[in-house]
Amino acid sequence: MPVKEQRVEFLAMTPNALELLYASFRQCYHAGFVADMWPKLLNGEVERDKQASFVSGILESGHTSPIEHVSFTFAIEGISRACSHQIVRHRIASYSQQSQRYVTENDMDYILPPSIAKIPEARERFEKFMDEVGETYKDLREILIANGMEKKANEDARFVLPQAAETKIVVTMNCRSLMHFFNLRCCTRAQWEVRSMADKMLKICREKLPAIFNVGGARCEQLGYCPESERFACGRFPTLSEITSKSL
Repeated sequence: MPVKEQRVEFLAMTPNALELLYASFRQCYHAGFVADMWPKLLNGEVERDKQASFVSGILESGHTSPIEHVSFTFAIEGISRACSHQIVRHRIASYSQQSQRYVTENDMDYILPPSIAKIPEARERFEKFMDEVGETYKDLREILIANGMEKKANEDARFVLPQAAETKIVVTMNCRSLMHFFNLRCCTRAQWEVRSMADKMLKICREKLPAIFNVGGARCEQLGYCPESERFACGRFPTLSEITSKSL
């Protein structure tokens, strides 16, 4: 049962994403029908730099709903079940996750937290427990199969699997959902594993669609102050209460 490393891969995004965003934003402020300008956008009659500048400028006003027309899909592996439970709490998204019911976990990979990895005695105890879990899982499957319950073997033996068990998942989110995801999960207060994953996703999004995601990331980076209370602030930015108190 080896330790698994995190991996985030870009699979797909909405075709002609910048052109679609430009057309969507323009329709909000344009008296005509954007379908009539669509061929011009596709054949380059409207420069992409002009489109990107227009989209970025409107975003600065706080008008974000049109970016829902574009979505990204990622394949992710090397994350724990603890991490995936956090991801799927983001509602406006689609998920396809590896099933412990149909995939046998006899050779379960797992995620080793860095805080445990750097302390020898903690790592030793953690890895010993992972081995114990693995053996227990195998024993339970064999017992169930021997008792004529082969169809139940995986789905019932999996009850002993830990949150550290590695999982794989395909995630699709539209740009507005991604921006919200990055606001929360790129924050230093986010759990280390989901933050690492979010940082990798954001890097890809910035490369693919900079007009939207160059301003993506933790909320404090956009606001210029920490929206958390002083109790939870990490210190990278002043809190809103600190700013207002100075202005009095």
